[in-house]
Amino acid sequence: MRTSLEVADIFRSAGPAYRAAHAGHLSLGQLKVMTAIANCRTAALGGHVEACDDCGHWRIAYNSCRNRHCPKCQGAAARTWLAAREADLLPVGYFHVVFTLPAEIADIAFQNKAVVYDLLFRAAADTMLTIAADPKHLDARIGITAVLHTWGSALTHHPHVHMIVPGGGIAPDGTRWISSRPAFLLPVRVLGALFRRLFLTRLLALFDAGKLAFFNALAGLASRKAFLRHLSPIRKKRWVVYAKPPFAGPQAVLAYLSRYTHRVAISNRRLIGFDEAGVTFRYKDYRRDSAERQQVMTLATDEFIRRFLIHVLPRGFHRIRHYGLLASSTHKEAMALARRLLGVAAPIEESEPDEPPDHRPPCPCCGGHMTIVETFARWCQPRAPPTPASHARRHAP
Repeated sequence: MRTSLEVADIFRSAGPAYRAAHAGHLSLGQLKVMTAIANCRTAALGGHVEACDDCGHWRIAYNSCRNRHCPKCQGAAARTWLAAREADLLPVGYFHVVFTLPAEIADIAFQNKAVVYDLLFRAAADTMLTIAADPKHLDARIGITAVLHTWGSALTHHPHVHMIVPGGGIAPDGTRWISSRPAFLLPVRVLGALFRRLFLTRLLALFDAGKLAFFNALAGLASRKAFLRHLSPIRKKRWVVYAKPPFAGPQAVLAYLSRYTHRVAISNRRLIGFDEAGVTFRYKDYRRDSAERQQVMTLATDEFIRRFLIHVLPRGFHRIRHYGLLASSTHKEAMALARRLLGVAAPIEESEPDEPPDHRPPCPCCGGHMTIVETFARWCQPRAPPTPASHARRHAP
């Protein structure tokens, strides 16, 4: 039986009071996320009953909410997504590159999530593609998988994009694969400078087009003069772009992707306690040395919920995107060319199985196969399992 603390427990216990206290200040998307997480894998969503084919053990399985912000639902989603990506892996080193917005821009992004997050994606991708294509650097067309994270470890607002980039690309004339140096992809200072220029130029264009809104403490930025004054010191700062050395093989890339692509603001395993004092959880303080990086924090329950909800993405916003060789419009042809230039055989396309794979856990008693014997609708409970006597009569010869 589950005994560990979950975000769902906090929402079920403190959610009604939080919604009442902040009525009119929560978006429909935030309200839906709270409800979905609270109801996930409970009778509210219905479910089914499984029985072991061998020993007859019964087990109730409630349906998942499948919300992309739910800590419990992302494991299965990540496995499905990764299976589709495995065929795209190439026998080259893969780099991890991170583009982060300065705090002054993050404040603007908080009030304009859809347009500024989209700009973050596009500016970061264009920066990578431009510098990689430069003859002074790699002189190649590269592929990028980019994932948006909007949080720091303490649930603060910290928008940044993680990129997984193959160590090389296709030459401009399409005749050869150009490999990067073993532990170096592109110069991060050059990337940071171009990223800053592209982002700020396009952010000002968004302002001039009337696509940015400012509220509360940022209301003064609605004036163009004040907006330019706000951006002025940021133009002189170094914008940090971080790059890690290559992963040790394709399987390490998949392991990394499984940790990042479907991550939510906080996982259930980081939660420690929940009581009248608030919510206690583990976080990483990156300003400390590695040995002291793991820290514990307690937030008032309302503040914990507030911080969780600020990371709810706008409806329809894609937080995983592909660029260059991996862009959907040219993906199939580009990857086929890359494999040919690298001398890699094309992946074998397996026929669809007659039946979908069975992901149900085996029987906890004997390890046997579990079969669905009953389904039940939302807000309903299943029938009680049969008594041992009736079960025996049913299976008597």
